Amino acid sequence: MAVQQRRVSKSRKGMRRSHHALTKTTTTLCKKCGKQVQPHKVCPYCGYYKGRKVITVK
Repeated sequence: MAVQQRRVSKSRKGMRRSHHALTKTTTTLCKKCGKQVQPHKVCPYCGYYKGRKVITVK
C-alpha cells in the first residue's frame, strides 16, 4: 500500500482539483411550446422532438 511521503500543500491540492468544478447543463427552447429543455431530448411538456409528436403527455 502506498504511503504519503510529504504533505500535499493547499495550493497543489487546489491545482489538482481545478477540473472538478460542476458545469451548468445546456438548455434550449422547445420550438413547439417554448419551454426550456435539454438539446437532443424529447420535450417532457409537449412530447415533440424535431417537429414530430413522439410521446403523449397527460
